[in-house]
Amino acid sequence: VVGSIALALILFDGGLRTRFATFRSVLAPAVTLATVGVLLTAALTAPVAKYLLGMSWTEALLVGAVVASTDAAAVFFLIHARGLRLRPRVGATLEVESGSNDPFAVLLSISWQHVLAVFAEQSVLGTVIGVLGGWAIVVVLNRLTLAQGLHAPFVTTSALVIFGLASAVHASGFLAVYLAGLVVGNRPTRARNTVGVFLDAVTWLAQIVMFVLLGLLAWPMRVIESILPALAVAGVLMFIARPAAVFACLAPFRFAWREKAFVAWVGLRGAVGIFLASIPMLIGLPNAHIYFDIAFVVVLSSLLIQGWTIAPAARRLHIALPRHDPLPRRVELDLPGQLEQEIVGYPVQANSPYLKRGLLPSWARPTLVVREQKILSPLESQPVRAGDYVYVLAPPEKAQALDRFFVDMPPPTAPDPRLLGDFFVSGDVTLGALADIYGLSIAPQDADMTLADHFADEIKRRPKQGDVVPLGPIALVAHRVANGRLASVGLRLAEDEEPATLAAKLKKAARDLWSRLE
Repeated sequence: VVGSIALALILFDGGLRTRFATFRSVLAPAVTLATVGVLLTAALTAPVAKYLLGMSWTEALLVGAVVASTDAAAVFFLIHARGLRLRPRVGATLEVESGSNDPFAVLLSISWQHVLAVFAEQSVLGTVIGVLGGWAIVVVLNRLTLAQGLHAPFVTTSALVIFGLASAVHASGFLAVYLAGLVVGNRPTRARNTVGVFLDAVTWLAQIVMFVLLGLLAWPMRVIESILPALAVAGVLMFIARPAAVFACLAPFRFAWREKAFVAWVGLRGAVGIFLASIPMLIGLPNAHIYFDIAFVVVLSSLLIQGWTIAPAARRLHIALPRHDPLPRRVELDLPGQLEQEIVGYPVQANSPYLKRGLLPSWARPTLVVREQKILSPLESQPVRAGDYVYVLAPPEKAQALDRFFVDMPPPTAPDPRLLGDFFVSGDVTLGALADIYGLSIAPQDADMTLADHFADEIKRRPKQGDVVPLGPIALVAHRVANGRLASVGLRLAEDEEPATLAAKLKKAARDLWSRLE
């Protein structure tokens, strides 16, 4: 029960942070991984259990089913804890897959017969309850006048009610609570920031409690007896079964081999596997402890080997860049009477992009500045200084995107004098997004290519600061390089234009680009 509650809270938090647009774009590959992928993984793992442990095929397939699903708790926790900023499609695929494959793994573990019919029934009921439950949370949260500190506990308790209701009617409670979080996270609600901060703390506590309780179920001397076959199962699962299932399931979709390799490696096993392995013990199957011992070793191996190597794998495969810059302190204030805007406040740091360039997205509007305990209007505060506090009107769902404008970035070690102005974009921006702003002619197959990948293809070597690659009427200038990959790119327009004209174009393009990207 404790494990189920903890998983429900972690899944709800994962859904709360997933955007609908991203969810829709990865629904087909994620669902394929969550169903066919789990089945293939179980089938490829079962022969190892059969021949090394002398099991029947039914028992071996049960071992495969127990360890086949990726653990949403482990995936969400480790990706966020390691500070990785994954490519949106890869991150969303991992989150949706790990959040939705638990029902299928449970069905494979409990009933191999009529599995498709039961899976369809649980999925349909879970979807209905999750969507309706999320909608009910949004309605009550926005219409009921709650005390300031009660919004977050109300949302958390409601998530557990949805999970319990779905489980009581034999629907997928894990799927229902994930979809409820998805609905709540994509609708305008009160106290959005408060709810997010509260759930962060709750999910940390859920992880701690869950793994302590699961550790209490392990018996060291008994685990040692089956350590070698269990390690063999773990090895086949990590290096053969999971990669084969991922590459087979993602073959019909447009994923690069690097992305497939990373998805295969991040198939983390966690508390879900041990939770499923405890079911044979609860119902008294013969030799039930063997399933639990194997699952325990598999989970421990996965977290130690795959979990500790997520960040190096992401950097080597160019799937993500670590967040080197500390996030700024952000204050969010609800405005009574409406849900479209809120006030977001930041301290202005000496090296922040906002202070250097004075740029904000078109949907953000400065309202006041606090300087030396005096309140100033945006006009009175010009020019803004380091140490000021800037308060901006912004839509609640976009408030977090303002962090990058107020982060205290270290100055570049050797600024490139050929860069005009001080405007840079991330290396993860696509050619298509840039082409929309500048009216560039980009081949359709190159529209989804990032600037970093385009830069590497053009220069045929590792980029260095100051390298220039022409792109139509503009030039891309390497600004910051991290681990051999371009992290940020400077934009330079045609050199025959006047500086004032160029500066105006850059400023307008910057606002348009941020507006489109966000």
